[in-house]
Amino acid sequence: MCGISGLVNCGDTETLSRMTSVQSHRGPDDFGLWQRHFPDGGYIGLGSRRLAILDLSASGHMPMANEDGTVWITYNGEVYNFADLRTELESKGHRFRSHTDTEVVVHLYEEYGPDRLKDCLNRLNGMFALAIVDLRGDLRSASPKLFLARDHFGIKPLYYCERGGKLAFASEVKALLEVPGIEARMSFEALEKYLTFLWVPDPLTMFEGIYKLPAGHYAVWQRGELQIKQYWDLTFPPADHRFEKSEADVADEICTRFCASVERQMVSDVPIAAFLSAGLDSSSIVAAMARKQPVRTYTITFPGKYRVGETAIDDPTVPMRFARKLSCEHREIEHHEIVVEPDVVSLLPKLAWHMDEPTADPAIIMAYLVCREARKQSTVLLSGVGGDELFAGYRKHVAYGWARHYRRIPRFARSAAERLVFALPSLRGTRWKGPVRLAKKAARSLKFSPAEAFIRNCTYLDVQQRRDLDSLKSRQGAESEPADRHLAAFDKVQHADFLNQMLYLDSKIFMPTLNLTYNDKMSMASSVEVRVPFLDRELAEFAAWNVPPEWKLKGKWRPVTKYVFREAMRNMLPDEVMRQPKAGFAAPIDYWLAHDLRSMTDDLLSESQIRRRGLFQPEAVRRYVDEHRRGAEDWSMQIWQFLTLEIWAQLFLDGGARAFAERHIGEQQLATA
Repeated sequence: MCGISGLVNCGDTETLSRMTSVQSHRGPDDFGLWQRHFPDGGYIGLGSRRLAILDLSASGHMPMANEDGTVWITYNGEVYNFADLRTELESKGHRFRSHTDTEVVVHLYEEYGPDRLKDCLNRLNGMFALAIVDLRGDLRSASPKLFLARDHFGIKPLYYCERGGKLAFASEVKALLEVPGIEARMSFEALEKYLTFLWVPDPLTMFEGIYKLPAGHYAVWQRGELQIKQYWDLTFPPADHRFEKSEADVADEICTRFCASVERQMVSDVPIAAFLSAGLDSSSIVAAMARKQPVRTYTITFPGKYRVGETAIDDPTVPMRFARKLSCEHREIEHHEIVVEPDVVSLLPKLAWHMDEPTADPAIIMAYLVCREARKQSTVLLSGVGGDELFAGYRKHVAYGWARHYRRIPRFARSAAERLVFALPSLRGTRWKGPVRLAKKAARSLKFSPAEAFIRNCTYLDVQQRRDLDSLKSRQGAESEPADRHLAAFDKVQHADFLNQMLYLDSKIFMPTLNLTYNDKMSMASSVEVRVPFLDRELAEFAAWNVPPEWKLKGKWRPVTKYVFREAMRNMLPDEVMRQPKAGFAAPIDYWLAHDLRSMTDDLLSESQIRRRGLFQPEAVRRYVDEHRRGAEDWSMQIWQFLTLEIWAQLFLDGGARAFAERHIGEQQLATA
C-alpha cells in the first residue's frame, strides 16, 4: 500500500519530492523518485511512498522497472492473484527480482502491451491505482506513453490535474497542491453537489480543475493529450431475466466465493486483523478468517452517554460474545474493544486535511479512531464495505420496498398518513430518532417516480433549501443538475429490475465517492491498509447475474435485507448476529453538537464568519441551528455539513493546510537526514 505521485512536463525534482513527502503517512517504510528528460523537451517523474505489506525487503522499492528498465511503475494497492499471475508470466520467460505484486503488474503490462490495456487490467483481482511509463519505441521521434488506471470498484483513489500540455497526478489532492500553478480554488459546480449529497461524486472534486479518475477506467497520456476510457463496468440482467439456480445452490456458491475472497485477501507479510461490529458483514469476514488462522479483531464504541438514541452505534457486547464463540469453535480470536471519548474539536481539522475534500459523514471519525488504535498491533485490516451494495442492505432499499406497497393504498389514507408523519417531532434522544427521520424523508418523495424518489432519499438539501442558502455569489457558473451522475447511471441500467438499478448507483456513485474514499483516507492517515473482501469482482458479478432481486430484499412490510447472504452465512454465524438491526459506522453527532461542538458551531457558523465566506445567507444557516437546538427539526447532518465545509475552506482556501503540509514534509526530512 502506498502513496503515488507523478508529473509530466511540469515541476522538477523538488516538486516531485514534496508531492511524495506530503503523502508520507501513506507509506512510512520507504520512498523513491524516478525521472526522465526526453529529446523533444518532455519530462516525466514518478514518486512513491511505500507501506510494505508483501516482501518487506528492499527489493520492493518503488518506482519499479522491468528487467531492462523500459517499463516503470508507481503503484498503490494489492493484487491478490499475483502468485498465479507470476507463475504464468515466468512460464513465458519473464524474470523477477522481488516477491511483490508490484513487479507482477509491471510484467503483466509488458506481456499484454499498450494495445491490450483492458485485457491486462481485467486480469487483476484486487485494488489499485497505478501509473506506468512505457519507454519502449523510438524516443527520438515521440515522447513515451504514460498509463494511469484505477481498480474496478474505485477502492484506491487517483487524482489528476491536466492543463496546457501538462499533467500531475497523485493519491491525494494535497500532493497536487505542491505543484506550481495548481491552486486551491473552489468548484461551485461541486459545491452544489456537496450541498445536495454531503459529498462530491466522481469525477469532480471540490477543487476547480482537479478530478478523480473514475473507477474501472484507465487513462493514456501521449503527445500532450489525455484520453480516458472505461475498461470494466458492473452489469445486471434485464428485469424479465429468468434465474435458473435454486436458492440453496446460490446461497452455497455465495458462501464459497465469499470465503475464498476473504482467504485471498489474508495474504500478507505483516500482521492482519479485522473490524468487528455487531453487523452481518464484518462478522461474516471474521468467521471466514477464523477458519484459517487466529484473528485479531477491533470494535470501537463510545461511553454510554453518547449512545442514547443513537441506533447507528453498535452494541459492543455482541461482537465480544461472538468473538468468544469463535474462539471456542475455531481458532483463537484476540478481541479488542476500543472505548473512545475523542477531543472532536481538535480532531476535525486534522481529519479534514487527510480527507482533502469536505465529506460530511461523521463515519470518518470512527474509521480514523479504529485505524489509529489498530495500527499499534496490525498493519492490515479487513472491512465489510460493499456488502450492502451487493446484496441490498441499506434503509433506502427498504424504503423503496415500502413505497411500492404504500402507493397501492387509497389516496385519502396516504394523505392522512403523510400529514401525521410531517407533524411528528424529531424525537431526538430516543430510539425513534432514526425511523422518524427516514419516515419524513420517504414521505417527501412518495409522489415522485422511483428514480426521483431514490435520488431525493439521498438528498440532504433540496433545490429550495439550497436557494434559500444562496448568497448570490456562490452559484456563478454552477448551472448543472447536481444529480446528473445519478440520472446517467439510471439510464445505463434502465433495463434492469429497479432494485438492481439502485444497487448499480450505490456501487458506482455512493460507494466509491464516500465509503471507499473515507476508508482509504482515514486508514492511510494511520498507515493502515484496509481490504474489502466483498468487492471481489467475480463475487460481485455472480451476485448481479445469479441472485433474483427478491432474494436480496425479501418480504413486504418487514423486508429482510441481504436475505440470500444471510442464508449463505447461516451455518457460520450465531442467531444473535443474524438478528442484529442495521447499524452504520457512525458517530454521535447530535450529542457533539449539543455539547463538545456547541462553541465551535457558534464560532464557525456565526453571522460574521458566514458573511466573510460569502457562500450562504447567515440567517438561513442560523435557522437550521436554532430549529435543531429547539428540537423542532433534526438538522444534525445539515449543520455537520456546514461545519465540515467551513473547516475545509479554512484549511485549503485560506491556507491553513500549508501548516499541516510543512509539518509532514519537515518530519520526513528529519527522518531521512
